[in-house]
Amino acid sequence: MKLLIDIIGWAGAGAVLVAYGLVSSRRMDPVSSGYQGLNVVGAAGLMINTFYYAAYPSTALNAIWALIAVGALWRLWAARRTVGP
Repeated sequence: MKLLIDIIGWAGAGAVLVAYGLVSSRRMDPVSSGYQGLNVVGAAGLMINTFYYAAYPSTALNAIWALIAVGALWRLWAARRTVGP
């Protein structure tokens, strides 16, 4: 189980770093579903890992990070729905 949790944590960290790197290098728009999706996946992976290791401040941080990204995804979805295809 520990190995699985570690893999999830590393994958989450990787997703957040890839998102940050792509936005910083201007290869991805920060107002895109790809960026926000990477943040949700990354935060969820880190949240699972930090909860398992009882690092609750980091768990809370990543839960909030994920909620912010989910909110951004929701706004993107709603904007597309009102504008159309």
